[in-house]
Amino acid sequence: DDLRGLARRARLGPTTQSLVDEARRRRIPVTRLNDQSLVQLGWGANQKRIRASITGETSLVAVETAGDKNLTKRLLTEVGVPSPKGAVVRTVEEAVAVAERLGGPVVVKPLDGNHGRGVSLDLRTPEQIRRAFELAVVHSRQVIVEQQYDGRDYRILVVGGRVVAVAEREPAHVVGDGRHTVEALVAELNRDPRRGVGHEAVMTRIVIDDHVRDMLARVDLAPDATPVAGRKVQLRAAANLSTGGTAIDRTDEIHPVNAAIARRAALTVGLDVAGIDFIAPDIARSVRETGGGIVEVNAAPGFRMHLAPSSGQSRNVAKAVIDTLFPTGSRARIPIVAITGTNGKSTTGRMTSAILRKHGLTFGLTNTSGVYVDDELVIASDASGPRSARLLLRDPTVQAAVLETARGGILREGLAFDRCDVGVVLNVTADHLGLKGVDSLKDLAAVKSVVTESVSRRGCSVLNGDDPLTIRMARHAGGRIAFFTMRGGPDLSAFLQKHVAEGGLLVSREPSEAGGLIVVQDGERRIEIMEVREIPAALDGAAEFNVANALAAVASGYALRIPVSTIATALKGFHSTFEENPGRLNIMDTQGFRVIMDYAHNPAALRALGEMIDRVRHNYGRVIGVASMPGDRRDDDIREIGEIAASIFDLTIFRERPDGRGRPRGGVISLLMQGAEAAGVRAPKVRSILSEDKAVEAALEAARPGDLVVLLPTKVDAVWRQVTAYRRADAASPTLEGSPTRHV
Repeated sequence: DDLRGLARRARLGPTTQSLVDEARRRRIPVTRLNDQSLVQLGWGANQKRIRASITGETSLVAVETAGDKNLTKRLLTEVGVPSPKGAVVRTVEEAVAVAERLGGPVVVKPLDGNHGRGVSLDLRTPEQIRRAFELAVVHSRQVIVEQQYDGRDYRILVVGGRVVAVAEREPAHVVGDGRHTVEALVAELNRDPRRGVGHEAVMTRIVIDDHVRDMLARVDLAPDATPVAGRKVQLRAAANLSTGGTAIDRTDEIHPVNAAIARRAALTVGLDVAGIDFIAPDIARSVRETGGGIVEVNAAPGFRMHLAPSSGQSRNVAKAVIDTLFPTGSRARIPIVAITGTNGKSTTGRMTSAILRKHGLTFGLTNTSGVYVDDELVIASDASGPRSARLLLRDPTVQAAVLETARGGILREGLAFDRCDVGVVLNVTADHLGLKGVDSLKDLAAVKSVVTESVSRRGCSVLNGDDPLTIRMARHAGGRIAFFTMRGGPDLSAFLQKHVAEGGLLVSREPSEAGGLIVVQDGERRIEIMEVREIPAALDGAAEFNVANALAAVASGYALRIPVSTIATALKGFHSTFEENPGRLNIMDTQGFRVIMDYAHNPAALRALGEMIDRVRHNYGRVIGVASMPGDRRDDDIREIGEIAASIFDLTIFRERPDGRGRPRGGVISLLMQGAEAAGVRAPKVRSILSEDKAVEAALEAARPGDLVVLLPTKVDAVWRQVTAYRRADAASPTLEGSPTRHV
């Protein structure tokens, strides 16, 4: 019972679950937004929301109108829909007076009740009416007394102005066998596995309460009485499933006139999904001839009686609702570009976002700096995991999403999406090895390949054609395969030549007189996009890693069918400034020297940065660097960073991260110094300072006009503010003018 209770509290109700199941059958993404029934269908700007059978298209005015039964009845009467005569009362005396005026059997019910609560039928005497009023007034301060139609109780479900299902409802009852009491007969019915508590099952268990006792008393019975064999004993006045009633499917039997009346009623009230309570001797005959009509129009109707009737055919009524929310040709999803790799994810993501912006789309972006919607930083944090991505996919303004998808988030809780339109793997190099069971490059590649394995059939997997580990991912990648390569033209590998010859997609940098040309080859089609020197972030081609990032962004934009002219214009306007791409090759000139801030935090990234520095070193005096590495990396990895840094910089300052990540204070610096010694570099060319701000200050103080200072930050914003605010004590406002060195 405890486990059933836990499951009952956690699971969706049958109506909501049927809508969720139908959405998933159509591969519409489903996101549960609370612990109850509020559910998002679709993503971003294309999302719709439901709460049970209330949809985001359901009018509040219509719901309030349906809740006012007297107003509903008046509106229906005015458009020629048959409905019972009656009046709203506030006192027992008024109820008795109205019943006497109507004559014959009457119904007493709350003005704004639901699920049959407080409803009493077949009332003929003042005593019965008084008792019924007391039951109804518990649920509503105003009570309706109306004439009772003779006939069977039907529920007609109208969705989008169309009748989609009809069920005949029978009130909860037992049939005597001459041996068992009413209580025992009820207990036997409740043992039916189809019955559960509340809405947890297709039928509801019968509860013997005051209303049941009152119904029994009317026929001179009690719960402990034993009905004669064959006697049908009605336990409830209203035929609601929520009070133990049963349902028989009658969808194929409804008369066209009755269907038209139900349809008109739903449209008159204004409900997109309406449950019409219809009383008629026979649903197969027109009530215009037999008498009867509509007694209630319900918002948020339950689907149980149609999904799993006690007898008759099950009806997939959820399909009609999803058809209304997502008509043929509409989209529930938004384009998703998921980017992974060891290095370059943030820059590639920002380049791709710039392309989407230029294309006129409101983009969402997640990366290690935060969650962005267009250029607004919505949340500042490391947002490269699925939790942040899910937040973005819930944003109703986002028309396309670019998601940095890091190793840690994949290992922790998978992906935020079931499939993406473009999956990008930039590279696989040594980083985070030895953590969470990822001990080799092969392991790391297996983790990152999850992204391309999730690409949709009509999507595109963008892979680095210069990296053997990413090339191998093509075997299991989804969608069309696109490679990008820095070695295009005459240097193109035989493998990529074969790929293009077979109609494959390739984005490459080809040699040109201007220093490099970005070209798209789509089978036999060749498209020249732009010169490398036209991309500001590439620094005239010196920053080759940003050229590679641009190739991946071009491939992503092309895969999304964005015009190549738009792609080129976007990349021409993308600068690797702190404002556009914080922590990624940000450059500032101050006090006569140049500062580069870059988040190179693993050996491959630092080597790539070193190669760029070598290409421009002749333009500078000394190169001063501040380097570190997270403490949770392997000892050899930290030593390697020390060795690489010492070989790049003329003066290297090692520091530590503030958290240490499991190592004692000074432990990381000790390993970095060992790496520098292995490279043959010692003091005074190598120094160590524990705190980041003091290490940065020391580097800035050591710089002279014409020097280059390279900072590898942990706290990107804080370091940039420190550089911006820096003023040398021995110079009021020195500039680069008159400097003997030339800067690029």
